[in-house]
Amino acid sequence: MALRDYLVGEVAEDFVDGLLSRREALRRLGLLGLGASSAGLLLAACASTAPSGTAPSNATPSNAAPSTAPPGGEPPGRGPGVSRGSEVRFAGPAGELRGAWAAPAAGQAKGALLVVHENRGLTDHFYDLVGRFAGVGYGALCVDLLSAQGGTAALVDPAQAPTALANAPAADLLADLRAGLDELGRRVPGTKVGAVGFCFGGGMVWQLLNAGEARLAAAVPFYGPAPDNPNFTRAKAAVLAVYGALDARVDATIPRVDAALRAAGLHYQVRVFDGADHAFFNDTGQRYQPDAARAAWSATLDWFGTYLTAG
Repeated sequence: MALRDYLVGEVAEDFVDGLLSRREALRRLGLLGLGASSAGLLLAACASTAPSGTAPSNATPSNAAPSTAPPGGEPPGRGPGVSRGSEVRFAGPAGELRGAWAAPAAGQAKGALLVVHENRGLTDHFYDLVGRFAGVGYGALCVDLLSAQGGTAALVDPAQAPTALANAPAADLLADLRAGLDELGRRVPGTKVGAVGFCFGGGMVWQLLNAGEARLAAAVPFYGPAPDNPNFTRAKAAVLAVYGALDARVDATIPRVDAALRAAGLHYQVRVFDGADHAFFNDTGQRYQPDAARAAWSATLDWFGTYLTAG
């Protein structure tokens, strides 16, 4: 699906799941280019087909991270000695880029990882996540794809981030991610490079593969929207595609990527985690599923251990 269509679907899905009020959903759909009539029809159609027990809420949810620990204990990879990433700036194709960077212990780099954020931008969750990857031996960089807007932190309205990403040409987003790969080459020289992305970021990982980014030795897109007509024949990465069994909208694209990965002759595996919905890995979100998150973290590290550190 096109990334703009995906972001429109995200708003509708959040409305159906009670994470956005109807007023807020209509406002965000308007910012994404839908007229009031079309937006209203979309929300009505989605609400009418929602499973029983998922009626939309009239409450306006908070976008802040929970103030208490998420259910199920500490998120996978977090623990003693694991530090949050730090802000970095580096040259991009159209000016300075911002990012979150975390380095592994000196002399212990297993590989380099490009981490691609969700449609909310470079939030605290991704500063935390690059630190978790560094804690298990990977130099990890998350490029702020909202750098042209002054960075994610400069955006006050939570609807600004997905709107700006939807309005950005796909070629510009890919160029910024490729600049991130260049920066990883400088920071973690001589190692293999992988990519991992979540939601919108998972879609951008698919876009990198579709564009034939041959520097990637491994890729793990988490519940990312697939390109409309994927062609991965120029890619070299071993791909672990991660999905939640309850995420019907994105799961509908699995046959498309499965066929394209098979046609490209890439080593790949599709994992669908039971009891998990879209964004189940993000411990700051309301769809976090700790058991599935731990299992997916383990599978991701096994994948990177095989295709980034072996040989």
